[in-house]
Amino acid sequence: KGFNHHHRRISLSSSSSSSSACRLFTCDCPPPPSLLQIAPGLANLSVADCGGTDPDLKKEMEKQFVDLLTEELKLQEGVAAEHTQQMNTTLTEARRVAALYQREADKCVAATETCEGARERSEALLRKE
Repeated sequence: KGFNHHHRRISLSSSSSSSSACRLFTCDCPPPPSLLQIAPGLANLSVADCGGTDPDLKKEMEKQFVDLLTEELKLQEGVAAEHTQQMNTTLTEARRVAALYQREADKCVAATETCEGARERSEALLRKE
């Protein structure tokens, strides 16, 4: 959705001219995540209207909101940790398979070099005959 567009002009100070300036550039920076992006499940909660006339009830509802938000963030943290673990497992497996292919490639290179050496010796013997 919306990005913040910041236009800046940077002045360069030099001994010959103090009026030189860099060209205008645009910085497209995403906005910080909103509460709805962090915890979409909390979109239907309305703390402001709850207990509006009763300060104790309003305070309790705000605590519950904070608890729900904390729980949502902990769940997201758990999902991220699980995803990281799966990615690490995948990376470890990829490294293992890559090492296996490298060993096989090394064997092929060695066999090719042996074969090439034998071919060169055979050609040399044929020339002698």
